[in-house]
Amino acid sequence: MGSAVERTDEHVREYLIYRGFTSTLKHLDSEIKTDKEKGFRVDKIIDQLQHFIQNFDLFGLKEYWLYLDRRLFCRLEDVYRPTVNKLRTSLFRYYVINTIQKGNIERTQEFFQKQALELQGQVEWREWFILPFIPNPEQNPTFLPYFSRQWADTFLVSLHNFLSVLFQCMPQPVLLSFDAEVQKMTSLTEENEQLRQMLFALQTESRDQREGDEMVHHKLPAYVQNMDRLGDTELDLVSSQRAVSTSTTPSRNFFSTFLPQGRRTPGKPPQVTTGSSPSQVTVSRKEPPTNQPVKSKEAVQAKEVRPVSNQTSISEPASSQCQQSINQASNQSSHPRHRRIQDHEKERKELFSKPQPQTPEKKGETGEMDLTAENPSEPPDCTSSSSRSCRGGTEGGGLSAEQPFIKLSQEEYGEHHSSIMHCRVDCSGRRVASLDVDGVVKVWSFNPIMQTKATIMSNSPLLSLEWAAKPDRLLLLGSGVGTVRLYDTDTKKNLYEMNIDETHPRILSLACSPSGSSFVCSAAALSRSGSVESVPRLPIPVSGQLLLWDTKTVKQQLQFSLEPEPVAINCTAFNHNGNLLVTGAADGVIRLFDMQRYESVMSWRAHNGEVYSVEFSYDENTVLSIGEDGKFIQWNIHRCGVKQSEQLLPQDATGPFVLSGYSGYKQVQVPRGRLFAFDSEGHHVLTCSSSGGLIYRLTSGEPALESVLLLGGHKAPVVTVDWCSALDCGTCLTASMDGKIKLSTLLAQKT
Repeated sequence: MGSAVERTDEHVREYLIYRGFTSTLKHLDSEIKTDKEKGFRVDKIIDQLQHFIQNFDLFGLKEYWLYLDRRLFCRLEDVYRPTVNKLRTSLFRYYVINTIQKGNIERTQEFFQKQALELQGQVEWREWFILPFIPNPEQNPTFLPYFSRQWADTFLVSLHNFLSVLFQCMPQPVLLSFDAEVQKMTSLTEENEQLRQMLFALQTESRDQREGDEMVHHKLPAYVQNMDRLGDTELDLVSSQRAVSTSTTPSRNFFSTFLPQGRRTPGKPPQVTTGSSPSQVTVSRKEPPTNQPVKSKEAVQAKEVRPVSNQTSISEPASSQCQQSINQASNQSSHPRHRRIQDHEKERKELFSKPQPQTPEKKGETGEMDLTAENPSEPPDCTSSSSRSCRGGTEGGGLSAEQPFIKLSQEEYGEHHSSIMHCRVDCSGRRVASLDVDGVVKVWSFNPIMQTKATIMSNSPLLSLEWAAKPDRLLLLGSGVGTVRLYDTDTKKNLYEMNIDETHPRILSLACSPSGSSFVCSAAALSRSGSVESVPRLPIPVSGQLLLWDTKTVKQQLQFSLEPEPVAINCTAFNHNGNLLVTGAADGVIRLFDMQRYESVMSWRAHNGEVYSVEFSYDENTVLSIGEDGKFIQWNIHRCGVKQSEQLLPQDATGPFVLSGYSGYKQVQVPRGRLFAFDSEGHHVLTCSSSGGLIYRLTSGEPALESVLLLGGHKAPVVTVDWCSALDCGTCLTASMDGKIKLSTLLAQKT
């Protein structure tokens, strides 16, 4: 630490000389000469506070304590806040006692005049306002202990010890961490370079793969159809061509390319991939070569086709037949053969130097070759239902061949000790609020490092949370006893606590308007647990209310009408400007509200069972929902109840979520948080899974979702997700039943 302090002193000297602060530099040098510890001096802080008190500098005392509060005290957990408040109260009392002991009654009256608005509501200061008007306050039993030397010494020692421990636990000043920052920047630069090389390698591999696919599906030249009539020289030419093309086409026996083939062996249909024409056939290397008879005009006229063995290697009859074909071809005129050799060489160079790209739409076109299959009715390899699998994506959740995202890193936040219910990132993308089933809320940041900012404990169970839009430091917390708390994450204080309704004590959902002036609160009656259900759910939906509250006046504005009957609202979401509100209820109905007229404009039954999660799409022309029936459905909001797409998801994406343990232990959690989230462009959606988040691509056809990337990293089922796109790199949050939260940083590949 001493070396770091000395280097920092040199940097400060250099800066003062650069700015021309010569007098400040002289004072700095004189104080450095008397300083022997070369480190933190808590006694200097105590001396400075006493200096303000002895000189009756109330303004300086308040500003100095406010700086300590911003720099140190605000980073403490909530359990230490009462200690900080007691020390502050004792400090001001020490100031007041000093003014009376020095006989400066004017300063005493000035203190109570300036601090009256702040102190009159505090119980510990209620009796102190009569202090300036008592003739001998040091003899009053109430104030007698504070005039003793023992109380002053005890206070100063307590403050000294508290600051000493606090500075040891807190991070060093920014200037002292200069070397650490330099090393960190160096490591980050090296890591970025490695990631850049990895990205370049992946792009190169993807480009090579696409070029390889184009090589496989290129249109073959016309001379290939006459391979069964090649001569000796032409055979050598094709052999060399074949050696060059092995890196881009599947490996197979060379002679099977031009040998006449017999009839198929019944019961063993070959696997064939159709190329740019019916005559272009590629045989899988794991399957035996096809025995499809091939006819050529000259071959049919010259001789009868003999059957060829179904083995990968060439049998003796096949070899002799090949030799006969070569001998017949070698008896042709030398001049046409030489001309054909030159043409073949020219076409071969064009073929391997400039491969023609083949589009998927042209795969079914017929070519201009004479070779045709005798059995055209045989079904192709990739049927219409599995054609997506051939392209790299599967209907049931296979991974796409071209990844739209690259997972740069994955970090873990493990401060929770029970299953997570909610995990939300604020609008700025700087802070995350997470709530577990024990009612513990953690407010933490992940940029540049993962760090807990605040811990909120509650005597009553907490069921829901939501970040306020303006300002984004405020957090709404819904409880199970009919209250909503407005919490300031910067000052770590409860600003308000609103009593919603005693008959509907469970606050299931909160949604703050983008304007920040109001929020929607869903209150429900009993029977549905916020976390774990050990009893079967009631067949009749629970009664509920949907209320609108004003955040400025902290008063209820109105209660929405829920038709056909008041029912518990499980999820709520605003559109981008707050003019529309969509809700999903326990009766399976989605309701769309006009927030200008505060009335429902449409509603429809969306799911068989409860609606667990609902969101507006990126263009806000549709609404997407996940329900108890396990379906992910996209609805057109311009046509009531009309589906645009629908897909059945696995149970680990929709819930109820099950965590099994030893000795038959089994924990079941009903979905409570957000089950899906969109990226910044609305083209991809993040959902839950048993081992981590799963990213799908939204499609306009069937299926509605195409799986592209599995984030992984979890050992327990993921129960809620969120996707932050406020930063340059998208950040995915996945929270699981074991209390772990994974933060995955993704890089989008621009196409």
